[in-house]
Amino acid sequence: MPQGVSLFCSRPCTQSPLCAQSVPMSVIAPSSPPAPRSRLALYLDLIRFNRPAGWLVLIWPTLTALWVAADGFPGWHLLLVFGLGTVLMRSAGCTINDIADRNFDKHVKRTTARPITSGELSVKEAALVGAVLALLALGLVLTTRWEAVAWSVPAVLFTILYPYTKRFFAMPQAFLGIAFNFGIVIAFAAVVGEVGSTAWLLWLANMCMVLAYDTEYAMVDRDDDLKIGMKTSAITLGRFDVAGVMAFFIVCLGLTAWVLQPYGLGWPLWGGLAVAAAQVVWHYTLIRSRQRPGCFTAFSKSHWMGAALFAGVALGFALR
Repeated sequence: MPQGVSLFCSRPCTQSPLCAQSVPMSVIAPSSPPAPRSRLALYLDLIRFNRPAGWLVLIWPTLTALWVAADGFPGWHLLLVFGLGTVLMRSAGCTINDIADRNFDKHVKRTTARPITSGELSVKEAALVGAVLALLALGLVLTTRWEAVAWSVPAVLFTILYPYTKRFFAMPQAFLGIAFNFGIVIAFAAVVGEVGSTAWLLWLANMCMVLAYDTEYAMVDRDDDLKIGMKTSAITLGRFDVAGVMAFFIVCLGLTAWVLQPYGLGWPLWGGLAVAAAQVVWHYTLIRSRQRPGCFTAFSKSHWMGAALFAGVALGFALR
């Protein structure tokens, strides 16, 4: 019987082949480097294709705004435009963010393997991907009213500027909220041709939602962000971070209830609000200890609040 080598001791092992500690010398070889990823795999990683939470938190408030603006189902055309457009613009925003943060991401545990940071994609190539995605989204908006097209211009500008606010602005999540909430504004512009008080109140409510869930996200990276000098709401709020998140959620739900109550949506609206409120309590249990896994879970599941609110609104209009 050929000699082997034990994984757990330094002396040669001459025991039976059934011995769990004996490994034949022939199977011990240097580990080969991982195979390079295909361009498609890199592009999908760049736009966070396997992490849908990012576009889900955007699509639910946008669809809610569509239903409210249209006083019910907005039609398949607008549903397609805003559904697909939301995914495209979120994907474009990911490329912009990674380009802007490429020198910081290498110092953050969660982001070191991103395609630009790891050197697998060049900045030029990533920028081209982002530009194509943004142009596709613009093409969709062009099929609606000119007012919606006009509002899409500042939406793109805020999307580009957001990553750079983390260098100097104490609450960059507020800037992110402005960028994310343009879907609400554009939805009203596309349906009724103007952005009235209802749209802005929904915008403000969702601003609080963004501040809440993105502060949870910032709590995940707080230690790394402190080392590299990034500004985030989690750092700014300090020991009041958990209380701040809860306050943002409560204001969001309160504003939403106040704005939508006159529409007579009945029990579906209140049911949706109750489900969302129950999730706020669950989020508190996840983030109160400020541990990375809990905070990340809270962020990644936060889109279910928006889903509950949209379900209440859609069903309320359907049954009204």
